Amino acid sequence: MRIDAIDVYYLRMPQVLDIGDGSQDATLVRVRAGAHLGWGQCEASPLASIAALVCPLSHSACKPVQDSVLGERVESPEDIIAIGDRVRANSLDLLQADHMLSGIDIALWDLLGRARECPVWRLLGYAQAYAKMPYASVLFGDTPQETLTKAKAARAQRFRAAKFGWGPFGRGLAGADRDQLMAAREGLGPDGLLLVDAGTVWAEDVAKAAERAQALKDSRATWLEEPFHTGALAEYASLAAIAAPVRLAGGEGSHNFHMARHLIDHAKVGFIQIDTGRIGGISPAKRVADYASARGVTYVNHTFTSHLSLSASLQPYAGIARDEICEYPVEAKPLSCDLTRERIERDAAGLVHLPDAPGLGMTPDPATIARYLVDVSIVVAGREIYRSPAVSG
Repeated sequence: MRIDAIDVYYLRMPQVLDIGDGSQDATLVRVRAGAHLGWGQCEASPLASIAALVCPLSHSACKPVQDSVLGERVESPEDIIAIGDRVRANSLDLLQADHMLSGIDIALWDLLGRARECPVWRLLGYAQAYAKMPYASVLFGDTPQETLTKAKAARAQRFRAAKFGWGPFGRGLAGADRDQLMAAREGLGPDGLLLVDAGTVWAEDVAKAAERAQALKDSRATWLEEPFHTGALAEYASLAAIAAPVRLAGGEGSHNFHMARHLIDHAKVGFIQIDTGRIGGISPAKRVADYASARGVTYVNHTFTSHLSLSASLQPYAGIARDEICEYPVEAKPLSCDLTRERIERDAAGLVHLPDAPGLGMTPDPATIARYLVDVSIVVAGREIYRSPAVSG
């Protein structure tokens, strides 16, 4: 099989709000090789990602992503990895390249799995896919009362864990954050896992983050996620010592394997969170999962959007039994909720299972694509280099 086409769809809710919710738009990728199709999704700005796919050559290390993909052979996992290496070499100075590659890489794994009638996790070498314990991923309420209500709702829905993030947390006084944390703990009950996402709010200010350390301990939080920017490795390590036994989590901002490795080796994170839609796809994510496992760090998926992205994000650690926590979006917008015909639902025990179906086991719904498709044309020097692709069944 050789790659004939890369179709990228820019999907968007009618109104996009200035909130920490990445489900309001989507960069959906379809790769075609002969009679075979594969689907993927980037977790990145759609228009910027499309530009990286088709932009004119700038110089030898700044080529459009599609030039390293179209016409290439895809017969094995090794071929997919080689395509990713080629993109990174030829688009070294194109900073959006890893985001665009993410959707392509995911789609290629899906395509190969469908062609071989094999789930992606088997292609990755796993003998089985273990059930994962999902946590409800929600935003902090504007008030502690709203957070309490959300936590109670998560418990009522039989979630054994919930993550609260962004919103007002970290933006005001430490006392206000304590109230938020205690409300979340009360709502989840004494046995629920409480996870906290600061959304890099303290940049690299260890002192400000440390003001919340006791409240995190008192609320028995399992982790504090992304207190600082991804590259603030020394600051992560300093806070890790202060916050223990609460462990730090991070990694969604990693755009390649090396950034994730540095967080494991130098930032002292206890949980490495990887978004296959950002790091370059399933290929580098699997490499991180293997590296983390060898070093005793727990791998966790990151996704806040569709069940296509959810399936892709679970594949890299599907066969690692001890890494059981997984992010499970519960507040996604209709665009993301309705993007696929299939869903990864929780079972009677509250666990989720990857499909034992070819590829990712997820099929985008043409009606949803048509409903949210943004009509885009990119013209350079009078020549159209991109137009929104047609929606087909």
